[in-house]
Amino acid sequence: MTNTLRNTRYTISTLGRRHKGAVAIVTALLLIALPYLLTSAYHLRVATLVGIYVLLVSGLNVIIGFTGMFSLGHAAFYGIGAYTSAMLTTMAGWSFWIALPVAGIVAGLFGTLIGLATLRLRRVFLAFTTLGFGEIVRILILNLRSITRGPMGISGIPIPTLFGWTFTGRGYYYLILVLATITVATIYRIYHSRVGRALIAIREDETAAASMGINVFGYKVLAFTIGCFFAGIAGSYFAHFQRYVSAESFANLESFAIITMLALGGTGSIIGPILGSTILVLIPEIFRVLMQYRGVIYGLTLIVVIVYRPGGLANVKGVFEKPKLPKRPGKGRFGFARRRTAVVPGGSA
Repeated sequence: MTNTLRNTRYTISTLGRRHKGAVAIVTALLLIALPYLLTSAYHLRVATLVGIYVLLVSGLNVIIGFTGMFSLGHAAFYGIGAYTSAMLTTMAGWSFWIALPVAGIVAGLFGTLIGLATLRLRRVFLAFTTLGFGEIVRILILNLRSITRGPMGISGIPIPTLFGWTFTGRGYYYLILVLATITVATIYRIYHSRVGRALIAIREDETAAASMGINVFGYKVLAFTIGCFFAGIAGSYFAHFQRYVSAESFANLESFAIITMLALGGTGSIIGPILGSTILVLIPEIFRVLMQYRGVIYGLTLIVVIVYRPGGLANVKGVFEKPKLPKRPGKGRFGFARRRTAVVPGGSA
């Protein structure tokens, strides 16, 4: 059974590499036709949610998968982008098309500030710092009632319009499809650029990267800023898609869900965030009875992936990959290490 699965996976991957262009065209056509293939508005809404999480998980992949940093508060930057866009459009009367990039920039600036303050810390301390920042953002949203309306949230967020055309279900889907495509293409270019190679080098060995002249701290801050920027873009879209935002949508459980999607798909890969987001959005929606156990599902998924499949579904070497220990010489009959002898040509060992 195991050999059959391996052979099937090998065959699929081989065909994918040989016919990469054809696979890309078929996938693109399927995604474009998807709104006309789905039977209800609810299914279209779920497909749109998948696109939102592709943005979030792809941004976090730059931080965790490419650079090896652990951020447990990614939902905070998601919320910053959502509230920035909501306040600019409802209170200042800005257009969605201006508020969208501004929300990404504001979230990216917060990411830069947090990065400058914390990225010299070790991984575990950085993780706890970002976790605390996420809780601080949630509490501030709840208590700054004059700005955020506190627990009531912000409602009546305007629907995007373009040349007089108001977005509907299909319009929202195509918009997130465009944003997700731009995000994945941008991260793909980063990965295969000089910046991407520097980030991967930092993930593998910071000391070796620094010895080669790489500005480790500067690249870490850059990676954190890029990841938070895309989280802000996703937050802005989410605010106008839901037309209502509240602090509960950006709690630490949301950060945990984003990390689980990344781990399931595969850290450090381009396709991993897409696979992880699609599966972990669809499973709770398909099995609605399990919706209240989302946290349990995410926890079990994360444990199983880290222990049994650290490379994720994409099967790539990422931050969860177990380090390979050097092989030790075997032991003799009485438990002593067996001495390795060299064979001298033309003589005895």
